[in-house]
Amino acid sequence: MFLVALTGGIASGKSTVTKIFRDNGVPVIDADAIARQVVEPGRPAWHKIKATFGDEVFHAETGELNREALGRIIFDDVEKRRLVNEFTHPEIHRIIYREVIKCFFLGHNFVVLDLPLLFEIRVMLNYIHKIITVTCEEDIQVTRLMDRSQYTEAEAKKRIKAQMPLELKCEQSHFVIENSGTLRDTEEQTLKILAILQDSNQHWKIRGVIFATAALLVSSIAWLLNYKYKWFSAN
Repeated sequence: MFLVALTGGIASGKSTVTKIFRDNGVPVIDADAIARQVVEPGRPAWHKIKATFGDEVFHAETGELNREALGRIIFDDVEKRRLVNEFTHPEIHRIIYREVIKCFFLGHNFVVLDLPLLFEIRVMLNYIHKIITVTCEEDIQVTRLMDRSQYTEAEAKKRIKAQMPLELKCEQSHFVIENSGTLRDTEEQTLKILAILQDSNQHWKIRGVIFATAALLVSSIAWLLNYKYKWFSAN
């Protein structure tokens, strides 16, 4: 099994592409969904955020994290943003690895990892076989973000500018999906990429390496146990 990373910018349309993959039977591991999971009330990251930032970043009624309130605090403060990442990213990555292993044993040829900050954090890059970036025209991105999050135009542009430029992400990717057009256009591009991924034999190479390594490990353990048995028998 090999890993495919799906990335892009805020409001570029990754959710549309992940839905197309899921609708065609491809497992998708969503880092944003996991990020919400690790800050649920009572989780270690939840306690750390509460101890650091206080009650103002939580909904009083439910105790759930108010992501918008926290975002406003850490958006322009690199050190506070680093702290939140330190609280959440290790657990996020552990869950991603666990889900990848589950997909491997379920027999999937590849899995798509929805990683918005793939290039910014770079932790997963060494494990990725192919990278897909979803891009769109900036004015469309601004409009989508304003409609989705009720930002002003200035706030939306500020959020977009805070991220790595989509052009740079596209340059470092194996595939680019232009999501400025119709849903049909996006679907056609995605399905073409899907066909290429399905035709790849990379999953056999990786499984071969894993099984060969496991066989070598089992043989080594068996040899060691046999050696110890003979040594104890002789003495």
